[in-house]
Amino acid sequence: MKKAFVEIIKQNERVIYKICYIYTTPELSVADLYQDVVCNLWAGFPKFRQECSVSTWIYRVAMNTCITETRKDIRRPKSSVPVANLAESLLSQESLSDDIREMYRLINRLRTVEKMVVLLYLEDKSYKEIAEITGLTVCNVATKLKRSREKLKEMSNL
Repeated sequence: MKKAFVEIIKQNERVIYKICYIYTTPELSVADLYQDVVCNLWAGFPKFRQECSVSTWIYRVAMNTCITETRKDIRRPKSSVPVANLAESLLSQESLSDDIREMYRLINRLRTVEKMVVLLYLEDKSYKEIAEITGLTVCNVATKLKRSREKLKEMSNL
C-alpha cells in the first residue's frame, strides 16, 4: 500500500504543487500546503473507493486542504515577516516567467471557487471533470469560468 501511494504522489506531484502554489500567502508556504495535502491524501488513501479517477480524488483532497488551510490562515495572527519560501517548490519564482507570475497573482485574487475552476481549466480538465472535482454542475462551471475570465481581464487592465 505504501509503495502504491508513493507512486501516485510521484505521478501527481506537479499538479499538487500547482494547486498549493495558487493558495499560498505570505504566511502559508507552498511547502507547508504540500505537506498538508500529502498527509491528508495518506490519511484518506485506505478509504479511497475508486468511484472516481485517482487524479479527481487528488484534486478534491488538494483543493479542500488548501481552502481549509487558507481559512485557518485568515484567523491566525499575522507576523510582520513573510515566511513563504517559494524556492522550495517545483514552481520557484525564478522558473516562472513574468507573465505567468502575474497570472497567478491575479488568479489568487479570485474567490475560492473561482480559483478552483480556473486552476482546473488551466490543467486542461474538461467542464465535466471540473464539475466532478468541485461538485458543481457543468453549467455552473461554464458560468463561473466565463465570469472568472471577465474578472481576470478587468483586473489585468487596471
